[in-house]
Amino acid sequence: MKLIDPIVQFASEIQQIRRDIHAHPELCYEENRTSDIVAAKLTEWGIPIIRGLGVTGVVGVIKRGSSSRAIGLRADMDALPMQEINSFAHASKHAGKMHACGHDGHTAMLLGAAHYLAQHGTFDGTVYAIFQPAEEGGGGAQRMIDDGLFVQCPMEAVFGMHNWPGVPLGTFGVRSGPTMASSNEFEVIVTGKGAHAAQPHKGIDPILVAIQIVQSWQTIVARNVSPVDSAVLSVTQIHSGSATNVIPDHATLIGTVRTFTPQVLDMMEANMQRIAAHTAQAFDAKVEFKFHRNYPALFNHAKETEIAAQAARSVVGDEGVNTKIEATMGAEDFAYMLQAKPGCYVFIGNGDGDHREHGHGLGPCNLHNASYDFNDQILPIGASYWVRLAEDFLA
Repeated sequence: MKLIDPIVQFASEIQQIRRDIHAHPELCYEENRTSDIVAAKLTEWGIPIIRGLGVTGVVGVIKRGSSSRAIGLRADMDALPMQEINSFAHASKHAGKMHACGHDGHTAMLLGAAHYLAQHGTFDGTVYAIFQPAEEGGGGAQRMIDDGLFVQCPMEAVFGMHNWPGVPLGTFGVRSGPTMASSNEFEVIVTGKGAHAAQPHKGIDPILVAIQIVQSWQTIVARNVSPVDSAVLSVTQIHSGSATNVIPDHATLIGTVRTFTPQVLDMMEANMQRIAAHTAQAFDAKVEFKFHRNYPALFNHAKETEIAAQAARSVVGDEGVNTKIEATMGAEDFAYMLQAKPGCYVFIGNGDGDHREHGHGLGPCNLHNASYDFNDQILPIGASYWVRLAEDFLA
């Protein structure tokens, strides 16, 4: 492994920043303390900043030489609305809020890279260090774009990175093309006719109708999606009823749909609505169908993927970079940036969880798990990758 020496020497400060952010998690568009820390550090290191893009977003502008070329490096800052069960010293101090996805580490790695690039960077052009709010459902990437990110910060390409538990420490994963799925939500309200549970013939049972809809929906993936495509339809909530002896008036289905292409998504939505409407009609019930498209699918661009892979190889060696990783049905709003600019999103191994100190919860060190903690050992690896990527791109 070829880490950058000044970054290794600076790793303890990067770790302190990471753990401080972890202990003070902030939800989407509430990242005031976090963005203040980012802005203060960048300013301390002599890096001009832009604030206010995406409400709490911060962009560090690192210029060297005379070239007009520029690259964007993006890290997310927000936490999740969940209760942390770890009890180590840097565990969350705010009930119901937790950095369970490693955005604290992403922010710290980019800060480490920005510090080095400002002090020692050998490149000709501009590096925009983009600290984005509201990735966890808030669409912060699109909000920054809408507020003029790519107008105020013109760049040729933009790159992102996410830690990935279960992938060995000191390795990277990347792929060209479809990498993360689109994220979409649905809500279906079935209206029947309430009755006494002992006299079901006098009512229209919305629970029975809802169950029939859920079962029929599964045939869409099994029989309407091509076997060479991917799609997920998961009903994650069913709400109905309030008493054991009452057939309720309503039943609500809530869940998510994930696909890689708009064509498959269009087909999924249309068939879900058709099946729900016709099933309800068959039982003389009524249905209200709502479908909300959240994040689009994330597609890595071929040229930029190779550039990112080569930068990773320069840090961890050829054997440490897997360019044939499987796509994931998880979603990322960095997809919005990749719709606007060429770029690539890579995964950095977070290890298997052995890095957690005494006091971690009993659960696995998975993303969005109450026992999760970012692996501080990868801070200098990720920061070195960012530097090599920026310097290679702007050589």
